[in-house]
Amino acid sequence: YKTIPLPIELSELSSWAKPMPTAKALADSFCAAVHVMTVVLEVAIKHGAYFPPDIETTIVAGATSALPGTVNAELADYKVTSHVVIGRTFRQIVSAKKKLDADLIVMPSHRPELINRLIGPTADMAQRNTTVSVLIVRDYSE
Repeated sequence: YKTIPLPIELSELSSWAKPMPTAKALADSFCAAVHVMTVVLEVAIKHGAYFPPDIETTIVAGATSALPGTVNAELADYKVTSHVVIGRTFRQIVSAKKKLDADLIVMPSHRPELINRLIGPTADMAQRNTTVSVLIVRDYSE
């Protein structure tokens, strides 16, 4: 593997506590580049009447300033690039695969709730919509 996207949710430690060491081990084994990404949902488009018009800009700015701290703390000795993108999470993961010419995606999965069993969690949607291997690192300790 040469390029590994690692999508994380900055506010959820469980989204990167287990997948990040896995991505580190793979990066070590294959001399791969890791691309840590976080996705900001399109709040204004869906709920524009309820939020200020610049809400996405504010959220992106916060994520852009917070992501490097998380990345540097966990992956200081690795070739890592940080990305903050806006949109639906699984679509942005699939898009990142294409833009980065990634050959493996490492991502978290949480204990599925009933609603997720009906409509599919992000990890499931991402793996169904990409042509590369997706390593889903599960965290059922919650």
